[in-house]
Amino acid sequence: MAPSIIFIVLFLSGAIFFTINARKVRRNILLGKDIHRKDKFSERVKIMSLVALGQKKMFERPIPAILHLFLYAAFVITQIELIEIIMDGSLGNHRMFRPALGEFYTFMVSFIEILSVLAFIGTIAFLSRRNLLKVPRLVKSELNGWPKLDANFILLGELTLICFIFMMNGADEVLYRMGASHAQNLNDGSLGLSITSHLGPILFGGMSEHSLHVVERVGWWGHIVMVLGFLNYLPYSKHFHILLAFPNVFYSNLEPKGKFTNMDSVTNEVKAIFDSSFVPPVADPNAVMRFGAKEVTDLSWKQLLDAYTCTECGRCTSSCPANITGKLLSPRKIMMSTRDRLEEVGKNMDANKGEFKDDGKSLLGDYITPEELWACTSCNACVQECPVNIDPLSIIMDMRRFIVMEQSAAPTELNGMFTNIENNGAPWQFSQADRLNWKNE
Repeated sequence: MAPSIIFIVLFLSGAIFFTINARKVRRNILLGKDIHRKDKFSERVKIMSLVALGQKKMFERPIPAILHLFLYAAFVITQIELIEIIMDGSLGNHRMFRPALGEFYTFMVSFIEILSVLAFIGTIAFLSRRNLLKVPRLVKSELNGWPKLDANFILLGELTLICFIFMMNGADEVLYRMGASHAQNLNDGSLGLSITSHLGPILFGGMSEHSLHVVERVGWWGHIVMVLGFLNYLPYSKHFHILLAFPNVFYSNLEPKGKFTNMDSVTNEVKAIFDSSFVPPVADPNAVMRFGAKEVTDLSWKQLLDAYTCTECGRCTSSCPANITGKLLSPRKIMMSTRDRLEEVGKNMDANKGEFKDDGKSLLGDYITPEELWACTSCNACVQECPVNIDPLSIIMDMRRFIVMEQSAAPTELNGMFTNIENNGAPWQFSQADRLNWKNE
């Protein structure tokens, strides 16, 4: 009875703590402006199925895609075994699904073991790529410090979790053969699992019954503690994309790439000029009118969701022509800086009873510089490459708008273009009458 009570308290505490932190993340995301992304439901479901579930864009780079698939499949399928562990822990049973499922149970747990081995291989490969091979996109300056530690920490945690799984199953296999398993009336000679039926006797075959029970319990409790620990680590880590990738892809921008949004305030002014019958909507007198984005609260909730969903994989940055040619811009850094500032705003609100107290900082200037923004060629390579349909370009363009429309701080080259458009109706320094003279030559 005592172990069941301990398990229930641990499980509920982990679930409650995760819920509290997840609600804070949701609160932070909803600080963004509203944007309509609920149209074309069937198309959105299709894209989510292909990109988020099917990992379609990952396979543009096959080797890391296959390695990631090992971890992804193991994470998804292992949840089946996790259901049994939760039931066992709550009710004081052991392998309670085995009598009812019979051979199918053996097949599923064996399949999970195979996936765990593949995940172990994938994890070692990812650790090597980051720390030994030092793949260029994984050692950029924006990953120094916590981002690098975060990635290594979660990979080492994955290895530890896999070891606990094989400790649990391997020791249980030997106990089954001894007729001494925790599960009563199920000591039928062998669990028959694909990996631990061979590995268990090799690792634990010479141990006493008491020692085997200790190893099996350490593996069982270690497994569930690692799962709950990982769950509550997610809101502090880039690995929150495990949960956010699906909604983020579902709410993708379905407009053609390269089509930029118009600001409603500007659109309404233009309509009023050309259509005397047009009546602009009444603006909220308490709303702060701002052209473009200076702070995270000037961005849309979808852009903030993008920031939390970023996996920091660097595919966007490795494909960015500005970054490749040595410019300061890194689309990944844009997303990381947005998330960092949003987290800071959220902590500010937590410390001030839900109200934001001006800290003298802003996303533009303190986290992202104009030099980064103007280096962008707006080619959409970052958007195309992202495995979970994040759109760094939309944030860049909104911040450029603020620089141009509120700070009047556009680069000299753009100011010349603006003047030509105003005077000549075109970006070039030719009068309207002279623009087509070339056709007569």
